[in-house]
Amino acid sequence: MFPYKDENPTLSVPVVTYLLIAANVIVWVVVQGMGSSPMLEASVCRYGLIPGRLFGTIEPGSIVRLAEDVSCRVGRFPAWATMISSMFLHGGWLHLIGNMWFLWIFGNNVEDSTGKFRFLLFYFLCGIAAAAVQSFAVAGSRVPMVGASGAISGVMGGYIVLYPRVRVHLLIFLGIFITTVAVPAYFMLGYWFLLQLASSFLVVSEESGGIAFLAHAGGFVGGMLLVLFLRNRELVGRRMAHHLPGWGAPRHRWP
Repeated sequence: MFPYKDENPTLSVPVVTYLLIAANVIVWVVVQGMGSSPMLEASVCRYGLIPGRLFGTIEPGSIVRLAEDVSCRVGRFPAWATMISSMFLHGGWLHLIGNMWFLWIFGNNVEDSTGKFRFLLFYFLCGIAAAAVQSFAVAGSRVPMVGASGAISGVMGGYIVLYPRVRVHLLIFLGIFITTVAVPAYFMLGYWFLLQLASSFLVVSEESGGIAFLAHAGGFVGGMLLVLFLRNRELVGRRMAHHLPGWGAPRHRWP
């Protein structure tokens, strides 16, 4: 299933969502050389999150293996700061495009209900929560973690709390056939979360690469909780009044 739009118009320009997408693209081009070697490998080892380094078992200057015939040297960028810098790094074009697409579909509406500053804070806290969950699970790992998907998972978690019944339009791939369907957000996002959670039990290993499913699940739950504190009730009320005529209108009482 791949979402391509939702039935959830915004009331304001999603400035922060635009800026986050732009920042990710700029880092991909300037810091990671659009995936070219050796810039890609160097960026991952300098600014990616390595759990073993975060917990002090891997020192700067150590050699880590990224693939069977690819390795790089760990940089001296502060280990704690890599929890943030790793959010703006990606492993390939599809990784970047997929993450930015999900951020665009779901981020603009969450921003619309939190406000600009709160959404930026929400985004970073979700990313840190996702990184922390994955790091604690594989505390001795030498494998760098990169990608905005932990933070974006948090955005999706916030979305399911704020807009559970909004219809999301999906592309469904059935072999060579492609069809479309519209489902409530709670169905699509709930299914996605369960898939991440189930997958995390199958692949959690300190030396395995691939997708950090536990980071996705951790970010999603973090987003569900954080949005309860960071949503702006006035903005939420304004959205409801705009999209549901009569919302908030005085109610008549029977004598």
